[in-house]
Amino acid sequence: MGYARAMKTYSIELQRIRSMSNSHGLVQARVDATVTSAAPRHGDDGDDGAASSTLSLTVENARVLVLLLKAQLAEVDSRKARSQR
Repeated sequence: MGYARAMKTYSIELQRIRSMSNSHGLVQARVDATVTSAAPRHGDDGDDGAASSTLSLTVENARVLVLLLKAQLAEVDSRKARSQR
């Protein structure tokens, strides 16, 4: 017996990535960001019509994020047994 629930949408502007870590299969990032409510956008950008939030970041912050994610994933992979790789 499910019921439809309106999804809250936000506009998130990433200012700075402070740190990143992983534990128990979860990658966590500490960031400075501005978060504001946004009007729901439905299907105006070719998606499946679902309301969604928007994350904006500079190219420099995107590069930092990619590098940090690669480092965290490499750390996770190094802990796996050879048979799981």
